[in-house]
Amino acid sequence: MISTATFTSIRNAISTHSRFTSIRPQTVRRVAPVINQQANGVAAAGLKEMDKSLADRFRLGSLTEDGLSYKERFIIRCYEVGINKTATVETIANLLQEVGGNHAQSVGFSTDGFATTTTMRKLHLIWVTARMHIEIYRYPAWSDVIEIETWCQGEGRIGTRRDWILKDFANGEVIGRATSKWVMMNEDTRRLQKVSDDVRDEYLIFCPKELRLAFPEENNNSLKKIRKLEDPAEYSRLGLVPRRADLDMNKHVNNVTYIGWVLESIPQEVIDTHELQSITLDYRRECQHDDIVDSLTTLELLDISSNGSVASKENGDKLSKFLHLLRSSGDGLEINRGRTEWRKKPVRK
Repeated sequence: MISTATFTSIRNAISTHSRFTSIRPQTVRRVAPVINQQANGVAAAGLKEMDKSLADRFRLGSLTEDGLSYKERFIIRCYEVGINKTATVETIANLLQEVGGNHAQSVGFSTDGFATTTTMRKLHLIWVTARMHIEIYRYPAWSDVIEIETWCQGEGRIGTRRDWILKDFANGEVIGRATSKWVMMNEDTRRLQKVSDDVRDEYLIFCPKELRLAFPEENNNSLKKIRKLEDPAEYSRLGLVPRRADLDMNKHVNNVTYIGWVLESIPQEVIDTHELQSITLDYRRECQHDDIVDSLTTLELLDISSNGSVASKENGDKLSKFLHLLRSSGDGLEINRGRTEWRKKPVRK
């Protein structure tokens, strides 16, 4: 039975959107269940929205329909833009880290240690970066909107991998890709540890069932091993000291800081005429707040030419390629080895 008040409300609602001003009672009775169902749906959606944290409600990201990857949109801020009037590679790397953490948070993982599962927290385990490879095909500018999709998958018995695809949200153009490998470390002993079946079961349910790679091409640059740079290096920047702001919640220097250190020893003439196209970093040991770091760089060599001179890879494909080494100033231990590729800067209007 529909009350007089409900009847009147429905009639008014219908007449507002109809050219007929006289609505028969049987029409109201027929549409009432539909309107009630829609009202219930709106109420349920409202309750679901209220269940989200304040950050989730403001964040421009969500799980994809199958729940196996996560997409988020970002506006490039003025303080994220460098001398080229585009976002810096450190900005890109920070956004990759941010969307990865938000993905983990969206499926219920912890925010107090970069996506730790319940079992990991019980055993004082954390994720640390073992390898990172980023390729940027076009850098976004200030106020551009980009969309980043990310997903994670198992990587043998020792860790996991996370991939990303970056798009210009305005036109859907793929402007970058990235992949990474992560291993588990005991937060107390600072020693690496194999991923247990319990931890694996906790996160694999949120991963694609079939292998999905940001770089599916055979022999792509993300797979290339990085040769160790041997002394003497052509370029160097010595005595780099971590700032307090470089430390993250895992109590060591954050992986993005290493990118900045690597770029510190790139020669200025390259910075002036080229922009970074790709960077690969192998993380060998963690860096603490009291470490002092040397950054070494040498042009990567292709082969020995017929006349005995050394040929650079730049001769063939117009890219400048460098090998990098970050080492402890005190004991010379290797902290990180890297490889970068640089292309000529585009002519900007």
